[in-house]
Amino acid sequence: MTDSKRIKKAAVIEFSEVSKSFLRHSGRMLLRSHFKAILRRIPSERFYALKDISFVVKQGENVGIVGANGAGKSTLLSLAVGLAGPDKGRVTVVGTVAGLLELGSGFHPDLTGRENVFLNASLLGLTKERTATIYENIVDFSEISDFIDQPLRTYSTGMMLRLAFSVAVNVNPDFLVVDEVLAVGDQAFQAKCFAKIAELKSRGMSLLCVSHSPGVIEQLCERTLWLDHGELVADGETRDVLKLYVGQATLRRLSS
Repeated sequence: MTDSKRIKKAAVIEFSEVSKSFLRHSGRMLLRSHFKAILRRIPSERFYALKDISFVVKQGENVGIVGANGAGKSTLLSLAVGLAGPDKGRVTVVGTVAGLLELGSGFHPDLTGRENVFLNASLLGLTKERTATIYENIVDFSEISDFIDQPLRTYSTGMMLRLAFSVAVNVNPDFLVVDEVLAVGDQAFQAKCFAKIAELKSRGMSLLCVSHSPGVIEQLCERTLWLDHGELVADGETRDVLKLYVGQATLRRLSS
């Protein structure tokens, strides 16, 4: 077996019986109520965002994630990029991961666009020297060169998306993680983003993408995971999984 074939079969991200829970807040509580709860050792209620999730994504695979609000999609992505750790199980990541999870994450509002490019690239593991070599490509792709030396707090949401996406795709990641942010911005830039993702996919980059739009998932991903109340209920070809998911969503609307 050649080295290239071994690389193609290498797991990029692996979730092994992963669970993640959070404390459920019942609303505002006065300070004295917090102390009473602590002193009385009242147990806090927890809910599971993910329950015993297992799957493997190999290099070159493009995987979509669908599910209703609260299904655990964003929690799964946070674990994949290392923003959180599992309560149980193991998350293994091989290679560099660039995440677009929340607009503004990894950026500082008081720094300029230029300064934020270097800051964000450093968080993705690039040296200052390496970032300097790709800086012009990042700015050119973002199409915001006239504002690159302005503080980020003066940027519109669309401008922040342009800059964040430009950094993420130009650091040449092994794995790109996207959570709904491509729904922001004008259609022309969205089309440009999709074209860039297709280009990177053709070079072997893997993709993990959350979207409420079945059309986006079908366009970008060959395989799809369906989460429901923190559980993985389907994992297969995108067309087959979307048919099940959309069908159930329709039944729920009709019965409500």
